[in-house]
Amino acid sequence: MVTVLKKQLDNIAESQKITILNKECNLDHILFRGTPMTNLSKIVNAFKGATSRELRSDFSKIKKHESLWSPTYFLTTTDEVTLNQLNGYVENQRDEID
Repeated sequence: MVTVLKKQLDNIAESQKITILNKECNLDHILFRGTPMTNLSKIVNAFKGATSRELRSDFSKIKKHESLWSPTYFLTTTDEVTLNQLNGYVENQRDEID
């Protein structure tokens, strides 16, 4: 299932001209680099829509769920924080969930 998600993320990254910075991480938090013209909500919604459609077609147990993803998401932009600081934040978030 993670392979499907990462493949869709790669497809969206290519079509939207963004760079994924944390491919080794799980997909709860996605760090990417775009331009000032990058439409952030379009990227999130494209990812959620594409992965939902593909996973529902590949895995019958998922089909019965009304919604695969939460309708909400959190986005933030930064230019003052290093990639290491962002990765540290993501790791801390994951530790809090576990």
